[in-house]
Amino acid sequence: MKIRQRATVVAVLAAAAPIAAQASETFLGLAPCALCLWQRWPYWVAAVLAALAAGLRLRGLLALAGLAVLVSGGIAGLHVGVEQGWWPSPLPACSAPSATGAASVEDLMRSLAPLPNKPCDAPAYLIEGLPVTIPMMNLVYALVLGALALIWSARRSDA
Repeated sequence: MKIRQRATVVAVLAAAAPIAAQASETFLGLAPCALCLWQRWPYWVAAVLAALAAGLRLRGLLALAGLAVLVSGGIAGLHVGVEQGWWPSPLPACSAPSATGAASVEDLMRSLAPLPNKPCDAPAYLIEGLPVTIPMMNLVYALVLGALALIWSARRSDA
């Protein structure tokens, strides 16, 4: 397989992840949290880098795309730890709103952020009964796609 084909596959698969996440919100009614939203940006960066790698036939750009996907995997790993209660989220937007310290209902209402409307430590399951959360699925997907992109970027193109 040539570098152009490899990079095109990575670009399509990288763009598919945030598109699938948006579709799960739109069609399945799943609410994203702040960490969910952060996991999407590296995929868009990877899709652009892989598309450039395909157009310019540069293996280095494909490697950078693979690294960008692995960044999303790192955020997903952080998110899994937050969901499992292993550590707190570093993002203040991940906390559920609290009435502690609010002098009035108006103060409480002003402190509520409009988006995201879900705390990061509340697991979201795509398939009920299957103990695999969406960040867990993203972690596996990112590790596989990132590794594939790095492996493909290291290989010489076939004739």
